[in-house]
Amino acid sequence: MVREQYTSTTQSTSLERPENQYVYNIGIYGWRKRCLYLFVLLLLIVLVVNFALTIWILKVMWFSPTGMGHLHVTKEGLRLEGESEFLFPLYAKEIHSREDSSLLLQSTHNVTVNARNSDGEVTGRLNVGPKMVEVHGQQFQINSVDGKPLFTVDENEVVVGTDKLRITGPEGAIFEHSVETPLVRAEAFKPLRLESPTRSLSMDAPKGINIKAQAGNIEALSQMDIKLHSSEGVLLLDAETVRLPKLPEGTRGGSDRSQELYEICVCPDGKLYLSAAGRYSTCQEYSHVCQ
Repeated sequence: MVREQYTSTTQSTSLERPENQYVYNIGIYGWRKRCLYLFVLLLLIVLVVNFALTIWILKVMWFSPTGMGHLHVTKEGLRLEGESEFLFPLYAKEIHSREDSSLLLQSTHNVTVNARNSDGEVTGRLNVGPKMVEVHGQQFQINSVDGKPLFTVDENEVVVGTDKLRITGPEGAIFEHSVETPLVRAEAFKPLRLESPTRSLSMDAPKGINIKAQAGNIEALSQMDIKLHSSEGVLLLDAETVRLPKLPEGTRGGSDRSQELYEICVCPDGKLYLSAAGRYSTCQEYSHVCQ
């Protein structure tokens, strides 16, 4: 190791410097210098390439101060223009379209919309599939523009809030249980038919039942009996003509002489029958019909 010697002099002293002195050059020389320059050059090349790639990505992705491409960041949220494809689930609080266009949700398989609570459990689901639309929830409701409920469905009942429910199917409507409505009416110039093929048909109302045909007939057909019962009131047949064409006709010992006038007789069990009219009542003579 070479030791350097330093000599300090003053004005009053004069010392001779030694003849043999060692001189050191400070710096990087030789292959080290060339390697350093090469490393700096590589860093400059990488910096230029990164800067060019950044500019290219910004240009291709349409980055701007307001967003990226058709995706703009606003105070109200994100605004996306044009058609977009989501490969994974989309979570959002509100989705709406522009004021001058409609909102279209499209999928090759199905479209599913889920509503979750704070625990992450699904509380409502709308599934639009290729063959049917499924709705899962505690209640399903359709409202009008002014907020009036038009159609409500839950586990207990189905409520139609419109003033009129119109069924246009050729087979009508089939109800397995009771139906509550203030009015049942057919379309104009078409008949109305209430039918129970295998069971009974019952109509109940606390204040009365009104059956009316303004331009046609009213027919009640039954394979067994038709009963008209009033617990406290009377049975009133108010018409110009009342016809009972198939009442049994009482005869006297088999004579079949023609009659033009008959009187209606009533058996103790309420059965009606005809007897030939005479100067006095003849019901007693034909009472064998009640047996």
